Amino acid sequence: MNIFRKRVRWFLIGWMFVISAIAYLDRVNISIAGPSLEREFHLQHVQLGWIFSAFVLGYALFQAPGGRLADRFGPRNILTLGTVWWAVFTALTAVVPSRLVSALAVLLAVRFLLGTGEAVVYPASNRLVASWIPSQERGLANGLIFAGVGAGAGVAPPLITYIVLHQGWRWSFFISSLIGLAAGVIWYVLARDQPENHALVTDGERSFIRAGLPASGGQTRTLSWRAIFASKDVAAITVSYFCYGYVAYIFFSWFFIYLSAVRGLDLKSSSHYAMLPFLAMASCSLLGGWLSDLITQRAGKRAGRCGLACGSMALCTVFIALGAYAQDVRLAGVVLAGGAGALYLSQSSFWSVTSEIAGSSAGTVSGVMNMGGQIGGALTASLTPLIAKYFGWETSFFVAAALCSLGALLWLMVNAERGLAQMQQALSPGSAGRTSGAHP
Repeated sequence: MNIFRKRVRWFLIGWMFVISAIAYLDRVNISIAGPSLEREFHLQHVQLGWIFSAFVLGYALFQAPGGRLADRFGPRNILTLGTVWWAVFTALTAVVPSRLVSALAVLLAVRFLLGTGEAVVYPASNRLVASWIPSQERGLANGLIFAGVGAGAGVAPPLITYIVLHQGWRWSFFISSLIGLAAGVIWYVLARDQPENHALVTDGERSFIRAGLPASGGQTRTLSWRAIFASKDVAAITVSYFCYGYVAYIFFSWFFIYLSAVRGLDLKSSSHYAMLPFLAMASCSLLGGWLSDLITQRAGKRAGRCGLACGSMALCTVFIALGAYAQDVRLAGVVLAGGAGALYLSQSSFWSVTSEIAGSSAGTVSGVMNMGGQIGGALTASLTPLIAKYFGWETSFFVAAALCSLGALLWLMVNAERGLAQMQQALSPGSAGRTSGAHP
């Protein structure tokens, strides 16, 4: 208990890691269950891609509104609501009857609505970071949160495969739903929106947090949509995250199917190799966050946040291009996994920069950014099998590599300090970006 009292902020970030991991159970779940859905509902790859895209489309469209809700009502309440919603619609995915005439339409609707509820998770977490985590720790904090993505998606393939083989694909969704519901209840008990509201935060920790918040961290007014969309830095980060999302979702949507159906690995081997990208994501999220904080402290945010993101995405480009043309399937799996790891070295930079420049509007600004990433994910979920069908799977990965290189170049246009000054100006008295009202 004494350790908990001294480091409440890290316990909250640790539980965000757990929620992040659980949320990504569903992404792996639908991918591994994909062949079963195709057989049971008589679907083709392209139609399965629609189901993937329906979730990501709902997830993308509600990123910015979800972030605004987190800014207005606090990350504790909104994240609890999001996890309960996620649990309900994850379970509903498993109860769609295969003999239903409009089963495909119902699946599309359920997956879309699942995405709308889950959309609040990461904007709400970034709003929590903006209030609880000093600037010098945000790279590592975001790295830990997003390590949950890789951890959940990495552990899931053998677990989900076992359930699918022994109990059927529907039970994998039911079990995931129960786990998510439990995580949401525990979050509501543990979390508070501000350090001042948490009974277990010591005066020393509270003072340390306050001293480390960026200048915008104490703002209580909400940035207007106009101020957010007028920011060149937000625009560059959002488009770069679109490219990031396009690449990342190849692993979440198609990597398992690529190894098993395209490259011919058996189900068990495919589930093991499908773990590699996600384990790389988990480890490299933490490594990237640590490096981002270290370089920022020594050379400033332009190098530590922007420079690291640029270099990481450029490295990912190389891995993806090489992996696509590897002749041996196992070598291809390892090299492509290296690309996933390189990509996730940049993850904390996206979220750290948006929390630092937006302060009390971090949920909204990061929601706008993540909307770009998820639109990229929705596009790759449907476009990847179409490109593969007409031009080959190598071309699908080559397109991803090209977009990743564009995402790297866009970071050269981002200046976190300039973005912070711009947001502060938008909140100054008499500016167009000022809005009335304070947050709870």
